[in-house]
Amino acid sequence: MKLLMIEDNESVSEMMKMFFLNEDWEVSFCYDGQEGLDKFLESPESWDMITLDLNLPTLDGMAVCREVRKVSKTVPIIMLTARDSESDQVIGLEMGADDYVTKPFSPLTLIARIKALHRRSSFVEDGHEADNQQQKGEFDVITEHFKMNTKTREVYLEEQAIQGLTPKEFDLLLTLARNPKQVFSREKLLELVWDYQYFGDERTVDAHIKKLRQKIEKVGPQVIQTVWGVGYKFDDTGVETK
Repeated sequence: MKLLMIEDNESVSEMMKMFFLNEDWEVSFCYDGQEGLDKFLESPESWDMITLDLNLPTLDGMAVCREVRKVSKTVPIIMLTARDSESDQVIGLEMGADDYVTKPFSPLTLIARIKALHRRSSFVEDGHEADNQQQKGEFDVITEHFKMNTKTREVYLEEQAIQGLTPKEFDLLLTLARNPKQVFSREKLLELVWDYQYFGDERTVDAHIKKLRQKIEKVGPQVIQTVWGVGYKFDDTGVETK
């Protein structure tokens, strides 16, 4: 794995360096927000993961995250924050982060989060035209109005592409769409999509659902329904054919 850690606390970076080396990961460290963004922009497609501190000099983590997402919708981002504020965490997720870890944290916890996010994030390799031709038309989820391809990460509603999905948004939508009309609790979605327990931090799901709905509504009617007091479900039976 090639990882970019943007963290202004050098002691934290030095501590994590030992654990990253133990995993045999290739890691670059940046101690300033603008420096980290410039490092990412040198080769956006080369990074498998970004860990991003919220409080950074020159350019804060929110701004870095926003700029990264303008270039790449798929690179996984874990936001590191010393703030224990729900609003900061939700805003970070809405900016495009896939996960967050609150300081102080255990190095093993961060390693586990990185591995979990990396497992759940699949990427389409560039430059394989033959593979793309083979994958074309192979959809893993097909309903009357909706279809998803996990290899190409393509999603269509009424033949209109839903664009700009982050890895977590895609995985969340896939989990719901594979089980139409089944109601999932927030706790269950955390377990299935994030691959670990959040210990009751269910606002993470709500933040991702909000962004996902916004992207769906750009192309068609809403297919993610809220079941009050329970959770969420996928249901496209109410979609009207044009």
